[in-house]
Amino acid sequence: MEILYLFVLMITVIVLAYKRTPLLVAMAIMFILTVVWTELRHLFYVPGWFRFANGIAAVTLIGFSIKPLRRLLISDRLYSRFRKSLPRMSTTEREALDAGTVWWDAEIFSGRPRWKKLLKTPAPQLSEREQKFLDGPVEELCRMLNDWEIFDQHRKLPDNVWAFICEQRMLGMIIPEQYGGLEFSAQAHSAVVMKLASRNLTAAISVMVPNSLGPGELLLHYGTEQQKDHYLPRLARGEEIPCFALTSPSAGSDAASMEDVGIVCKGEHRGREVLGLRLNWNKRYITLAPVATVLGLAFQTRDPDGLLGQKTDLGISCALIPTNLPGIQIGNRHLPVGAMFQNGPTQGTDVFIPLEWVIGGQERIGQGWRMLMQSLAAGRAVSLPALGTAGGKVSALLSGAYARIRKQFNIPIGEFEGIEEPLARIGGRTYRMDAARTLTLVALDQGERPSVLSAILKYQLTESNRRCINDAMDIHGGKGVITGPGNYLAHAYQSLPISITVEGANILTRSLIIFGQGAIRAHPWLLKEMNAVSDPRPGARKAFDKALFSHVGHVVSRGVRSLVLGLTGSLATRSPVRGPTARYFREMTRMCAAFSFTSDLVLIVLGGKFKFKEKLSGRLADALIHLYLGSAVLKRYEDDDRPEEDLPFVRWAMDDSLHTIQESLRGVLENFPIPGIGRLIKWIIFPLGLPYAPPSDRLGKAVAGLLLSENESRERLTAGIYISDEDDATGRVHTAFHLVVNSARAENAVRNALKEPVTYANYRELVQKAVESGVITEEQATMVRLAQEASRAVIEGDDFPRSAIEKGPGSINFAKNPANPAGRQARPGNPG
Repeated sequence: MEILYLFVLMITVIVLAYKRTPLLVAMAIMFILTVVWTELRHLFYVPGWFRFANGIAAVTLIGFSIKPLRRLLISDRLYSRFRKSLPRMSTTEREALDAGTVWWDAEIFSGRPRWKKLLKTPAPQLSEREQKFLDGPVEELCRMLNDWEIFDQHRKLPDNVWAFICEQRMLGMIIPEQYGGLEFSAQAHSAVVMKLASRNLTAAISVMVPNSLGPGELLLHYGTEQQKDHYLPRLARGEEIPCFALTSPSAGSDAASMEDVGIVCKGEHRGREVLGLRLNWNKRYITLAPVATVLGLAFQTRDPDGLLGQKTDLGISCALIPTNLPGIQIGNRHLPVGAMFQNGPTQGTDVFIPLEWVIGGQERIGQGWRMLMQSLAAGRAVSLPALGTAGGKVSALLSGAYARIRKQFNIPIGEFEGIEEPLARIGGRTYRMDAARTLTLVALDQGERPSVLSAILKYQLTESNRRCINDAMDIHGGKGVITGPGNYLAHAYQSLPISITVEGANILTRSLIIFGQGAIRAHPWLLKEMNAVSDPRPGARKAFDKALFSHVGHVVSRGVRSLVLGLTGSLATRSPVRGPTARYFREMTRMCAAFSFTSDLVLIVLGGKFKFKEKLSGRLADALIHLYLGSAVLKRYEDDDRPEEDLPFVRWAMDDSLHTIQESLRGVLENFPIPGIGRLIKWIIFPLGLPYAPPSDRLGKAVAGLLLSENESRERLTAGIYISDEDDATGRVHTAFHLVVNSARAENAVRNALKEPVTYANYRELVQKAVESGVITEEQATMVRLAQEASRAVIEGDDFPRSAIEKGPGSINFAKNPANPAGRQARPGNPG
């Protein structure tokens, strides 16, 4: 009987905490229960300790409800300690932290995501005008691009390609129509970059950069009307080629160390003395710098003579500078690995510019870093994620096709389990990448600027691209290793470090930014607490008290939810949908609660020291990343009207994400600063053990099967990339794949009837015998012959005259190759 009452008390407390009942309501409930149990003791046995425990709970809640009392005893005493424990932040760190908005990341940190809110978000779509542009000019540009010729012979974009890009206003996709731009949505901007990247990275980056973080974006949001009227039409038409110079030898991720400086002074401009800036800079790794006509420049601003006021160090500013001014050095090139886009250094010595050339004018002096971070909060979710998704889609399309075309032991290599594994990883990751990309773009088009989610997208989609292309290289074997015009993977493989490194190196993004910034910006109470202790006004202590006790309630509630959901296998929560994905919604809710609870306790224990615990931050970032990616996968499946044939992609992505979240949290708890607390938290969030396993072999086989055949799921997965129908490297793969798939039944019939597999060496003889014996028709025979010939054309590796290779880059010109006078493909060698 005593145990029953203990159970009742526990259930009462758990329910109140699980529902996160408001303090006054919980107090009233416990007070009423105390009175009721006291009266019921006359009817049946009610233990005295039980009534006493209910009363103590009610009195405790009453005490917490009296704000002056709890402030006196608790929050005012913690106020000073909390203030001292906060880590010091530089101005650049503070401005980066304040940049952008929060969106679905706030729901994840709440520990109780509102799935219906996510499902009400519009599905991604392009306007008729945007789709027409993709099907017209972008498609035409892709046909103009020859990846091998651009890399090995031209070593730049050909002039006719540049002219076409400018003519079609592709450098002005983000510029409003009133200035002559295309004014595309974020969805369309990303779609253009993705399609170009699937054909040629050099062209994609050349189009991407002027539409990303640079002069155009900064002018739109911060430029004066005079600056907009002057530059935006020229940028849209391609009359001005912009670049933006931020990185210098001494300042990469640490912008505060920037040594490039502008000194406020007076100087001559257009024949008269004006107030301006004398600039000195040394920048590196600046895309489009060698061909730029206008230079966006970030620099430290100093006013030693007090010409603008009493402050000497004014902070980072941004200016637009014509590159033909005296003192500017520009034009030399760096050579990025795997791509030939224009990139190089620039230096400036005693370059004088008027203050009106500062972006936004004099009033924006010192606001440059804030402007850059606000722009990056949105832009980082568009360009590099589009490149990453393109790599995944190309890997899925071509690796599946090649694995079906290429045979060993008279079996397509895609049927070997060793090949099924990387094919499954490519398929599942690509589905997840595209889901996250399009969901985030919807948020951007709704006016959000989700800085944490954009960092997640940049990091995860470039990392996933790296893994997809590595898997694709393993599947292709020798075909991927030998470079030449027939190799469609080599340049993508070589260029992987580019997107990994730029716009925030991935190591930095994972270990410092994603969780470090997310925990402050997206947490429901932490930023409010920080703002309260930083506020010198008298009412700050009241604000701190409210935030503190709300935070305590949040932690207790998420701990209880984690335990209850763990004990019930997530059945204690509801899914917003029915069907095959309902379980995943429930499991994601459980993991959101576990993540929220764990991250709060880590922050409570470490306080300001957490800033230097990059390994823990990285593991928590991994969990946060996959909570967002999993949300995107579930939303994508609903947006596509739940096609049952796509379920292998969905299940693989979700199983992989849930397992990653679990292992990330386990890694945090096993390395918790206080080991005993780590073990306790692990028991709370995983009370019945570790529930999630990686995707099964059976599921991987189903995903691989979708990539090895022609079907609608494969088409949806790879939608949006360029599909060549020409006699080029990828066009030959598509042709051969189609022929192999459609001739498979006839080839099997020949094999079964004649008891001999069809190979390139014997296909003519066997096919003729099969036709003569009535096994297959002449039409089927033609299909088998074409499939064999097309497959051989794909499998062959490129080779060149030794003298051409030894002359150096650019000398391997097939039009002049005596071994290949037609100039269409290399002389056949041994199969790859």
